[in-house]
Amino acid sequence: MAKTVPTYDLYGERAGNRPDFWLHCETIPSRSSLHRYEIGLHRHESFFQILYISAGSGDARFGTETVALTPPAIVTMPPAVDHGFRFSRDVDGHVFTLLASHLRLSGEVGRFAAEPRVTPLEADDPDGGFVLAALERLAGEWAGRQSGRTDLMEAYLVSVLTLAARLWSRDNPTEGVGEATGETARRMEHLNGLIQQHFRSQKPAQFYAREIGISPTHLNRVVKAATGLTAHAYIARKLIDEAKRALVFTETPAQEIGLALGFADAAYFSRFFLRATGVTPRAFRLAERARLAAQSSE
Repeated sequence: MAKTVPTYDLYGERAGNRPDFWLHCETIPSRSSLHRYEIGLHRHESFFQILYISAGSGDARFGTETVALTPPAIVTMPPAVDHGFRFSRDVDGHVFTLLASHLRLSGEVGRFAAEPRVTPLEADDPDGGFVLAALERLAGEWAGRQSGRTDLMEAYLVSVLTLAARLWSRDNPTEGVGEATGETARRMEHLNGLIQQHFRSQKPAQFYAREIGISPTHLNRVVKAATGLTAHAYIARKLIDEAKRALVFTETPAQEIGLALGFADAAYFSRFFLRATGVTPRAFRLAERARLAAQSSE
């Protein structure tokens, strides 16, 4: 009989309470040294991990595949993937564990983060050097607990994953990280930037098509090819994602969340959320927090 792969929040721990963090940071030696520098095959159902290898060496195991680790490098590990590590005793670096539901990735970065990867870094490369510096700053912000650190840590994480996806694509041109390429990818990148800028104003698809310089019909074809969604649904998803994030990770009342997202009143926000998700904002908040608590106690 095949051995069952254990599920952990943090390796070797099975928390009994709801996770009280969206991001956790620790050094690689602090945990691996407790296990003779060998982390057995396991998985995390709700967590995404970034391992930053700054010194030493080792191997990463993704299911049955083994990949050598040569610093400096990062390992990006999505949820629900069997993985393990073997490190040399002089290993150094950090492990960042964050709730996957807190990540809001799309396009090339989302496709990159959907698979386990080892990405080498070079300090003298502008992008690689920035990733190294951002990871050091991320660890420092986590430990320092200064005001404004949540926004800074989120910015560092997005920068790290975006540049890592770019480095991976550059070093693996024949593999790529997704189907959307060329003009479609450029237009989706433009659209994503515009949505990030204007989503609280609830601009219609026609507005975005005009800003990009194509017809609404053409925009719909582009979005459909890249995501499988209509342009209207893709734009609305940003509002829903922001609402979900605020409902789960803040104590802000649903009415205030709706107003901050550009809805005229709480009833309209509730109807919009119900149509998109099948549940009310309050029901979603309760159910999602209960789900996280249940997963944490498994």
